[in-house]
Amino acid sequence: MLKSNKQTIIRDISWLAFNARVLQEASDPANHLHDRLRFLGIFSNNLDEFFRVRVAALNKMLLLGKAAKMHLEANPDKILKKIQQTVITQQEEFDRAYADIITGLGEKNIFIKNEKQLSKHQKEFVARYFEDKVRTQIIPLMIETIPHIPLLRDKSAYLACVLGSTKESMIQRYALIEIPTKVLPRFVILPSEDGESHVILLEDIIRFNLPSLFAPFGFNRFLGYIIKVTRDAELEIDNDVNTNLLDELERGLKNRKRGRATRFVFDRTIDPALLNYLTRRLGLTKKDNLIPGGRIHNFKEFIDFPVSVFDDIKPRQQPFVHPLLKQPCRIMDVIEKRDVMLHMPYHSFDSIIDLLREAAIDPFVQSIRVTCYRVAKNSKIINALINAVRNGKEVIVALELRARFDEEANMRWKEQLEEEGVKVVLGAHDMKVHAKICVIKKREFNRTRQYGFVSTGNLNENTARVYGDHCLLTTNRAILADINRIFDYLENPVKKIASLKNCKVLPVSPLTMRKTMMQQIDKEIRLARAKKPASVIIKLNSIVDKLLIEKVYAAAKAGVNVQMVIRGICCAYTEQAAFKGRMHAISIVDEYLEHARVLIFGNGKEPVVFISSADWMVRNLDHRVEAACPIYDKEIQQELIDILNIQLAENVKGRILDNEQNNNYVQREEHKPEVRSQEAIYKYLHHKSYK
Repeated sequence: MLKSNKQTIIRDISWLAFNARVLQEASDPANHLHDRLRFLGIFSNNLDEFFRVRVAALNKMLLLGKAAKMHLEANPDKILKKIQQTVITQQEEFDRAYADIITGLGEKNIFIKNEKQLSKHQKEFVARYFEDKVRTQIIPLMIETIPHIPLLRDKSAYLACVLGSTKESMIQRYALIEIPTKVLPRFVILPSEDGESHVILLEDIIRFNLPSLFAPFGFNRFLGYIIKVTRDAELEIDNDVNTNLLDELERGLKNRKRGRATRFVFDRTIDPALLNYLTRRLGLTKKDNLIPGGRIHNFKEFIDFPVSVFDDIKPRQQPFVHPLLKQPCRIMDVIEKRDVMLHMPYHSFDSIIDLLREAAIDPFVQSIRVTCYRVAKNSKIINALINAVRNGKEVIVALELRARFDEEANMRWKEQLEEEGVKVVLGAHDMKVHAKICVIKKREFNRTRQYGFVSTGNLNENTARVYGDHCLLTTNRAILADINRIFDYLENPVKKIASLKNCKVLPVSPLTMRKTMMQQIDKEIRLARAKKPASVIIKLNSIVDKLLIEKVYAAAKAGVNVQMVIRGICCAYTEQAAFKGRMHAISIVDEYLEHARVLIFGNGKEPVVFISSADWMVRNLDHRVEAACPIYDKEIQQELIDILNIQLAENVKGRILDNEQNNNYVQREEHKPEVRSQEAIYKYLHHKSYK
């Protein structure tokens, strides 16, 4: 295993181990076939983003050479080689999983047909479908006659064609056809015999119809192979405060489309001469992650494999409204009496939308200030904020234009919000706004009251159905005072930095987040040295920051019981002799994406509990505006502790995070019950009563 020269695992190798856990779900025969296909799609999409961002960054480090070693990875060349080896191995496992799924589908009389397996009736259907829907959406590129090969889009798959003639053996041409999945479904259900379901992919519809496309030009021999290019997606943004961020983003987005290729994936049965021609014309070399694969690429679209062909999919557990917030009620009245914690996706996200709608129409509400990082395509959050402006409220949205892969959408939201009269602020020029906060100001009978929330997840009703997150609704004056300080800073970063420094109870990045967490761990170390109970529970997406990892090591060595639930990257070596078994880390990959960040410090018998928007990564702690929030309500504290204990007891979908990244499943001890934590948390919350 490639190891860091320091006391941490290399983040990119750990990330690949995380994606291997996703692939395990695709390979698991205990999962429904539709879920297994969905996990193949998630694995593929994850890997695409990894090559767009991390592999692109490593390639840049390689070009920088010694200049990169002071602040970036020390051995980018070795890391890149390890990545390629690992990805090829994972691709082989991916192909095995897909083959097994195909076998399982066949046992259920569901068949994915290619262009050579069609019945007469299906051939007629495919020919009509092509003429009616596909032909006008594609324009073949005869690449040999083009002086400069057109830029192949990132995220798109192409059919690379060899065109020949049996009459004139010397005639052979190459062509490229972009598969138009942006405008047409990737999967088309075919007419089939009773009791069977047949599905064909869009590229195979095109393959079948290659003769109708090219026969008029004298060709009668047609071969087609899927290829895909992944490009560098990092935006080069000038951090000069005098630069217009919108202009820089627009320039960066244009450059992203022309980004250097970081991976070229191709059908391993591709004609060798065609492969050599393409790699030469695209300017690729063996160092450019040339990855042989199967007949099908762009598996991300398998996330949307048609459900209708299955007759045995059980309905998923549905979110339910928090018992204290069932409508009709005035949410602001409820949270004036007590804090309420929402746990998505178990609780319905509708309660947050209801709060903003209520604020939009309440005649006494004066202003709403909220951060938006990623919102839904047809956002009900945005709709509520626009209606608040129409009702005469002042609405201020701190919108993060640089939310990766959502930049264009957020630029459009900015324009729409401003047209409606919303004040859009962009925060500090060199720092993403990743905090999930809101404050509502209300003045009634000469009395000002404030309501708000702090969340671990985005204000996105779509992702809230599948992302595990926590959101605290509160009227706590100290918390809301700090939220206001953060907004004061975001509205005027140059002049109001003091506002951020003056936050009293919310740990914030880039100023106090790391320091606060280290101080809390130090308290546990002192307790352990005094022979008193000491514990830390860390729930994060990723733990990468070396200073905090070293502090966690110090805690385990001192006798603190350290337990971690890390979904993604875990750079900590969890097995060291000095820990004496006091550090345990697991990862849970299941139906929902574990997105929440929760920190629980034992503090003797008075636990200190935080929820947070920030992972323990340098980018989150030093280069973003983030907020953690202490939980003061004892009942909510216990609720979070109970949920984390359920997750720590996971023995169905849990993997042990060991030093070698083996991803071994947590084994259920003989005397203990089976615990699938996401199902257990749903039951726990569904049956919970509130005083």
